[in-house]
Amino acid sequence: MGKYLKKKLSRRDFMKSSAVGLAGLHAANVGSLMSFGNAEKTQVVVYKTDDRKEGVRRVLKTLDFPSPKGKQVFIKPNFNTADAAPGSTHNDTLSQLVSEMHQSGAANLTLGERSFPVTKKVMEEKGIFQMASDLDFSIINFEELEEKDWIAFNPPGTHWSDGFSIPRSAVEAEYFVSTCCLKTHGSGGVFTLSLKLAVGLTPKTLMRGMHRSPDMRRMIAEINQGYNPKLIVLDGVEAFVDGGPSRGTRKQANVFVAGTDRVAVDAVGVAILKNLGSNDAIMGTKIFQQEQIQRAVEVGLGISSPDQIELVAPDKASKEYIKRLNAILLEG
Repeated sequence: MGKYLKKKLSRRDFMKSSAVGLAGLHAANVGSLMSFGNAEKTQVVVYKTDDRKEGVRRVLKTLDFPSPKGKQVFIKPNFNTADAAPGSTHNDTLSQLVSEMHQSGAANLTLGERSFPVTKKVMEEKGIFQMASDLDFSIINFEELEEKDWIAFNPPGTHWSDGFSIPRSAVEAEYFVSTCCLKTHGSGGVFTLSLKLAVGLTPKTLMRGMHRSPDMRRMIAEINQGYNPKLIVLDGVEAFVDGGPSRGTRKQANVFVAGTDRVAVDAVGVAILKNLGSNDAIMGTKIFQQEQIQRAVEVGLGISSPDQIELVAPDKASKEYIKRLNAILLEG
């Protein structure tokens, strides 16, 4: 993917370009680092359920999030493979999310993804092309994009030696929605929640270098600088508490999580894994010391501490559950 990386910005040029916005950099095909800032407090909705469609409905009804009305909505699922949830996004979760966006007045919807080993085959196995026809959304297969369809990023301080690239459709999305699973990552990522979802926005040619790097978890966080989700929905009905991302040790968590801050959603996701009882990499490290989260905080992707998370529950059972999660979060 190096052919898409035209140059590395100096710190002075980078700061100047960031000030005038991403659009000014498109002509040079070099992305600037998006600045999201650290919110004083962010709401994360937690709802206990084993019904995915109801889970999506209730968390979106409860969460205070920007309206997609009149917007061009871009949805990024977890289709790393076609394995059953949480190996990949469950079709019930995705179809309900699409329906909710339509009902909220979205102008149109596009789903974009890059899978392993072949994106088109994964989507065929999951029935996504038929779903797109039935539910009226478009599909972008990132494997089929041309060079002009990518935007290159190489911000100062990145752990990517030659930068990384993200599809233009994702970077320029008017309204970006992430929907992720609840699972550990047995190939070096430690966990794969909303931050790790960003890896599916990069070309496959970059994967070998990332997986071999001791900075892999930091690199995962850094990809997130290239796009800005308005809404994140996490399906935690089933979880991998060890192994992953495609297969692993399963436990029933029976929970849905939604928020607008990637750091907060991932922190809550890790807290749920800790509550379930997970592997040493999860249980033996404080949440905000996990390298994905730590690096995300450093580059300003969201909140910086657990006391900035306001857990909200729509019913009595969920209110009891968030008491346990709050205790885990406040341990760090």
